[in-house]
Amino acid sequence: MKIDTSLAPPSTYLGALGMPGMTAYFGLLDVGALKDGETVVVSGAAGAVGTIVGQIAKAKGCRVVGIAGGPEKCALLTDELGFDAAIDYRAEDVRKALRRQAPDGIDVYFDNVGGEILDAALTRLAMHARVVVCGAISQYNNDTPVKGPSNYLSLLVRRARMEGFVVFDYAKRYAEAAQDISAWIGAGRIRVKEHVVRGSVDDFPETLQMLFRGENVGKLVLELE
Repeated sequence: MKIDTSLAPPSTYLGALGMPGMTAYFGLLDVGALKDGETVVVSGAAGAVGTIVGQIAKAKGCRVVGIAGGPEKCALLTDELGFDAAIDYRAEDVRKALRRQAPDGIDVYFDNVGGEILDAALTRLAMHARVVVCGAISQYNNDTPVKGPSNYLSLLVRRARMEGFVVFDYAKRYAEAAQDISAWIGAGRIRVKEHVVRGSVDDFPETLQMLFRGENVGKLVLELE
C-alpha cells in the first residue's frame, strides 16, 4: 500500500491506519454491527487493535469496558484513551467485574484473547448480543489442546451470535476505513498508541515475543536503526 507520510508517520500505517486499524473498524462496525449507545467490551484492550476498537466505540457514543493486564494498562485505557472502565484480569475476578461494569449486559464483545476471558464474557451477554472473534492470543502458543468456550449456550439463551472474520476480506474498503479513522485522529477522538523498539532485524524474534508476554501497549513496532 502506498502511504502518504505528509499525513501521518510511517509507523501509523502499521497501526491505526494499517491492518490493526482496519481490523478494529470492520470488526466492530460490520461484524459487530455496532449501534450508538450500546455497551462494548473488548479484551486485549491495550493492544494495537483493542485501543482502536474502544476509541471507535466511544466515538459512536457507546459505553466501553476494556480488559487488560496490569494497573498501568488499565489506567491508560480510562485516563488517556477515554474508556469508561477497565478490568485488570490479573488482579480481578473477570466475571464479577463484568457484572459490575456491564450491569445490563454486553451488546458487543470484541474478543482478542479467547480462553477463560471469552468464557466469562459469554455469561454477561445482552439479548441479541454480537461476539466478534478477532483473535485468541491466550491460546496461540499452547502445548495442550485449544480451550473452547464452555458457556456457548449463552448464545442460545440470549439469542446472540458469535462470528469470526479475517480483515483481508475487506481490502477493497480500506480507503473508507482510513478516511474515517483519519478524521477521528484529526478531531482528537482517537489517540494513536505505539510501542517502539529500536534495533536490528536480528531483534525481531525477541520483539515479537513481547506480544505474547503482554508487554506492549498499543501497536508494537520494530524500528530499524
